Parts: sequence; structure tokens; C-alpha cells
Amino acid sequence: MTRATFTSFQESTKDEWANIMVCLQDTQSHVADRVLEQLRYLESDFGGFPVNRLEHCLQTATRAERDGRDEEYVLCALIHDIGDNLAPFNHPEIAAGILKPVVSEKNWWMTKNHGIFQGYYFWHYIGLDRNTRDQFIGHEWFDHTAEFCELYDSVAFDPTYESFDLAHFEPLVRDAFKPKSR
Repeated sequence: MTRATFTSFQESTKDEWANIMVCLQDTQSHVADRVLEQLRYLESDFGGFPVNRLEHCLQTATRAERDGRDEEYVLCALIHDIGDNLAPFNHPEIAAGILKPVVSEKNWWMTKNHGIFQGYYFWHYIGLDRNTRDQFIGHEWFDHTAEFCELYDSVAFDPTYESFDLAHFEPLVRDAFKPKSR
């Protein structure tokens, strides 16, 4: 592939950007592989929890799928903690950033804010205000996010739960992140 010759965007040309856009499609074709790779990194990280972080994500997604949630919701459930080993304190923003181009605003908001909503179940044990999520009372997706945490995220730490493996979710990930035709 031809590389651009500019040293600043101000010097770039239309032809160079046309080539860059072709390269961007190639980069996009690898996103699913990279998402799956990042999820696999969670397998060795327990962070003190009863199950490793990958198993937590698998349990969350499996529970959502078994409950009849649509594919987009299941995808969010699978990826919601993908950033845990990169940036534990702002991992929801990492997941939301990955998901933003491929999910609805409602599910993006749920993913982005699940950390604050999840805090309702344990923050009082670590000296934080468990009701921090109340700042969002009245938001159109408050109940959607609270339900996600209650039904799927907060209960997904069971070492005896039989979740689907990552291979089960691979087609979902590949379909969500495949390059779109221009």
C-alpha cells in the first residue's frame, strides 16, 4: 500500500486521503480480531473476584442471551468490562468507545454508565456513595441501565454457572465489527 508523504494534515492531498481511507477499511477488518484478543487477556485476571474477568463477561452475555435479549444487547454484555485490565477505574468508557459505532445510543449509554450503576451493589463497602447513580434519575435510560446491572452484571460472578464460551460469541463479534461497505 502506498504511504502518504505529508508531514502535516495541512500539506495532505485528496489522493493521499483516498488511499488512507482504503487503509482504514483494512484496519477495520481487524477490529473483531482485536476485540476477541482483548477479551482473551481477561482470562488470566481475577482481580480478587471469584471468577476471572473473561468468565464474568461470558456469564453476563450468556445470561442476557438466555433471557432473550437481542444481539446488540448481548454484544454490550460481552464487551462491557473489556477495559478492566487496561484502566480499571474508567473501563466503562473504553467499552463504550469500542461499541459506539455499532450499537444504539441507548445501549451505548448503558455500557458507558454501567460502572456507576454497578456501584449501587458494593460502593458502600469501599467508602463510596452507593447512590451515585441517582444523579441520573429521570434519564430516559436509567431503568435500562439499572436493569442490566441487576439482572446480568451484578450476578455474573458464580464459579458454578455454565456460561457459553468465547467461541460461541465470536460470530456476533465478527458480524458487529465487520467493515461496512462505503
